[in-house]
Amino acid sequence: MRFRSDPARITGSIAPLVTPFTDAGDVDHEALRTLVRWQLAAGSHGISLGGSTGEPSAQSIAERAEGFRTVAAEIGDRVPFLPGTGSEKLAETLELTAAARDAGADAALVITPYYARPTQEALYVWYSTVAREFPDLPIVAYNVPSRTAVDIAPETVGRLFRDHDNFVGVKETTKDFEHFSRVLHAAGPDLLVWSGIELLCLPLLPLGGAGFVSALANIAPAAVAQMYEAAVAGDAQRAREIHYGVHPLVDLLFVETNPAPAKWLMKERGLIGSDHVRSPLIPLTESGQRRVRALAAAAEQYLTPVALPAETHTEVTA
Repeated sequence: MRFRSDPARITGSIAPLVTPFTDAGDVDHEALRTLVRWQLAAGSHGISLGGSTGEPSAQSIAERAEGFRTVAAEIGDRVPFLPGTGSEKLAETLELTAAARDAGADAALVITPYYARPTQEALYVWYSTVAREFPDLPIVAYNVPSRTAVDIAPETVGRLFRDHDNFVGVKETTKDFEHFSRVLHAAGPDLLVWSGIELLCLPLLPLGGAGFVSALANIAPAAVAQMYEAAVAGDAQRAREIHYGVHPLVDLLFVETNPAPAKWLMKERGLIGSDHVRSPLIPLTESGQRRVRALAAAAEQYLTPVALPAETHTEVTA
């Protein structure tokens, strides 16, 4: 948790891991540790667990908390850990955020409460409650209106940023690119903003973005990390080359509901032992498999090779 006191260092490609399950549907913690090692070897600048790609709503509170502990221990404080701790229930959100804090997380990624469609004032109260409960833990809002049916307004983000020292940023998973600009204008340049939309990751950086939390990092972590590094180094040509080169892989992720396509490809490539997804999702269909194969072949040079590093398990205490 060495980045907790300086969240401005949580930049670059933060890989939002899938949650690997066994064929029987149990969380596969050994596979989770392997994925962390592979991500770090590939150059990812940070790790997240528990965002949409990780199927959090299909897991119990205990399963999610245990996943936080597994990932934090495997990271060993080498890169920032930004787990998703939100729920549609405030009590669960506080319980999960406490578990993440105790596991050694550097910040908590808290999704807007879904289904209820709260007002902007209600969202302000929600995030204020979380921020006050954990004054020493950086809090990051996770805005994904396509899944939650509510959009946290730029003005609300700006208000939270001004009123709470530990409300530090927002992950924006919206295709409304104007929204990114309005959020940064409302809050100011010190707000940390990460893109969760793959094809808006690169365009966000010139506006002042801190990086991205892209599901693409599950299959092409090196390319995603290198795109960020090229951009901040001023190599616009290389950054654009990767941005356009990975288009087929971005399409691959959403052939069917995320993360089923990524999990199927990861199993095919030997990264995980099972492509199991929990209900209400279903595994990739045969027609989906054909489409994923074709898209993977079209951008094969951007897929990170599967060379699994040796185990480097490290215990971490909060």
